[in-house]
Amino acid sequence: MPTTMLTRVKSKLFVHARRRSRGMLEGEYASVFHGRSLDYDDLRDYVIGDEVRDIDWKASARHTRPLVKRYVANRKQNLVLVVDTGRGMAATTRSGESKKDVAVAAAGLVGWLAQRHGDLVGLVRGTASSTVSHDLRGTEAHLELLLRAVDGATRLDGEQSNLAVQLRWIVQNVKRRLFLLVVADDRDLDPALDELLRRLHVQHEILWLTVEDADPTAIDAGVTAYDVADGYSLPTGVRLDPKVRAAWAAETRARVQRTNELLDRRAINHARVGSTDEVVTTVFALLERQRRARR
Repeated sequence: MPTTMLTRVKSKLFVHARRRSRGMLEGEYASVFHGRSLDYDDLRDYVIGDEVRDIDWKASARHTRPLVKRYVANRKQNLVLVVDTGRGMAATTRSGESKKDVAVAAAGLVGWLAQRHGDLVGLVRGTASSTVSHDLRGTEAHLELLLRAVDGATRLDGEQSNLAVQLRWIVQNVKRRLFLLVVADDRDLDPALDELLRRLHVQHEILWLTVEDADPTAIDAGVTAYDVADGYSLPTGVRLDPKVRAAWAAETRARVQRTNELLDRRAINHARVGSTDEVVTTVFALLERQRRARR
């Protein structure tokens, strides 16, 4: 029987992660997505950043170590994964992995956390020319279908990306309040996104995760590097030229700064990730920033 995508996500992200780390991650998710609308569930070890008011002092005294109360939601939240499935996401990221594998890992992690807390998970995916939406449901089987949809739709022969199309679809078609996790390609953002994000942020809570491009000037000389947008191959002698490397680095810094400024202007917490190995720590830091921003 083939391994499911969700099984691979959980194996990659959690088999080698300490139980303490998983507890911290789940705690951050609960804090961000459920606030204080929670019911008491059980106890876990205190970690730096936990609310002092959640410490169970009597239990801590009995066990001779600080313990905090773990909560579960008393109402469901609606999480929608907004994933770019344009051809750029089929390219290679900094780690040498496919960018769509990193996107699936990140979306799968947050979706799994949502499902663990009894929340509903949906998906909006697409390219510059089309948008596909998937219903909100709360089962692992449904999350598996969502991850397979992202994987299957992201192809080198697919359409170009433009997340403004998917976000405009949400503005026009969604009335309920959502938590949106946007998983984006590493490219200049459409200027229309500024106004769309302003409108979305009034109604929804948004987290933004950019999957980083590989640096073509750092790829080994024996490997062919080409742009998936147009199939143009970069001559090795050109891309390894020190002046080209410097120009590429400068343009990358400028693009990242433009993206950061746009997202900061709309008070949207954001992060960049370049490998599946970085997904847990990156998502944890992103959730922590969101929790602190809501205080």
